[in-house]
Amino acid sequence: MADHKKHLFDNPKNSRWLIYALVACLLLLLALEPLIEMHPYFPWEEWPGFYAIFGFAASALLILAAGYIFRPLVKRDEDYYD
Repeated sequence: MADHKKHLFDNPKNSRWLIYALVACLLLLLALEPLIEMHPYFPWEEWPGFYAIFGFAASALLILAAGYIFRPLVKRDEDYYD
């Protein structure tokens, strides 16, 4: 049997480190947002953290749409190729 090559994220500590690093980047960007001059087109774009909330909501909606709308459209029976 071939040796199983260990990958970077096989270790749960590395996965946790990545999550902590991403959260730290998010918090840093949210802290720097008031220092950046924005040129909003719509009034709601001026809300603090709007783009973070919008991105999270859009991602969540895409995941839900993929699971509940698109999956039934492309799902096939187990014996489809038999």
